[in-house]
Amino acid sequence: MSNKKPLSFKNKKASFNYELIEKYVAGIVLQGTEIKSIRDRKVAFNDAYCVFLNGELYLRDFHIAQYSHGNIYNHEPTRERKLLLKSKELEKLESKSKNVGLTIVPTKLFVNDKGFAKMEIALAKGKKQFDKRENLKEKDAKRQIDRVKRNYKA
Repeated sequence: MSNKKPLSFKNKKASFNYELIEKYVAGIVLQGTEIKSIRDRKVAFNDAYCVFLNGELYLRDFHIAQYSHGNIYNHEPTRERKLLLKSKELEKLESKSKNVGLTIVPTKLFVNDKGFAKMEIALAKGKKQFDKRENLKEKDAKRQIDRVKRNYKA
């Protein structure tokens, strides 16, 4: 596994649709076939979000495809998955997420050096349509400036 690229998946829509305020790294409770599907790169963020149930944080609508060589013990692709954080972090997140307009979104899934799947989550505030347009204009301007610099050097 040392010659393969490290496993990391980004939620590109999260930074486009939300203003990310605070980021946390959480462990994720998986079943056996789920980690195998992650290693096969069969994940999709789609409209994933986090929710508190009985003081614990759960990930909803995060799609991990069924393992191709799984049998009757295969997992359900969009089941709720528990996220593991320290109790202080959970309390802080729960109190902040109760503010109007704030939500918790997954931003990145990766496998660490020990082989454990970790989820980077962020406390986020939804962007308005004009904020998204401004963001696109800034990216386009930066891209044009970089293109001019590259052509100037050549």
